[in-house]
Amino acid sequence: MSHEKDPICGQSRRLEDMFFLKEEKKLIEKLREMERMKVTRAALREVSGIHNEVILQKLIDLKVEPQTVSSLSLVPLVMTAWADGEVDEGERKAVLAAAGGSGVKPGSPEYEILECWMARRPAPELLDAWAHYVRGLCEKLSAEEVRLLKDDLMGQALSVARASGGILGFGDKVSAKEKAMIKRLERAFEG
Repeated sequence: MSHEKDPICGQSRRLEDMFFLKEEKKLIEKLREMERMKVTRAALREVSGIHNEVILQKLIDLKVEPQTVSSLSLVPLVMTAWADGEVDEGERKAVLAAAGGSGVKPGSPEYEILECWMARRPAPELLDAWAHYVRGLCEKLSAEEVRLLKDDLMGQALSVARASGGILGFGDKVSAKEKAMIKRLERAFEG
């Protein structure tokens, strides 16, 4: 009796084919996942302005979407701009420029939300939500990764604070309220 006509060999062959089909599907899915990771990494890099590969990988591992990162980077800017109770034209331009540098494009949902936040002060809960998110994220990052993220976000917030203020362009351009807001933002990284 040949192997082709032997029912046990035929069954064995079908099981073997099914096994390899499952393995092929796993490999194909793994390749697709790797491609999604590359696309996600590029999108995260573009949206966040973060170029540190370790931090980008950590964000991918945490399933952080590019939209989440763009929100993360905008909240400190917005809250710093509103620290004095109003947003002047210099602060508005600084926030929009920083957002543009982070990949937030006019016409995008993030840009429209940002424009609303520039026109009307966001609720204090937005800052609280951001602080909780950052604390959770910091639990997953190394001390060096936290420092890099903090430095980047605080640098952008300080740029917004320096965008206006002072007397006739002289003096400290960062008001006491803006300094207090930046300190509050920094505390989110302390846990």
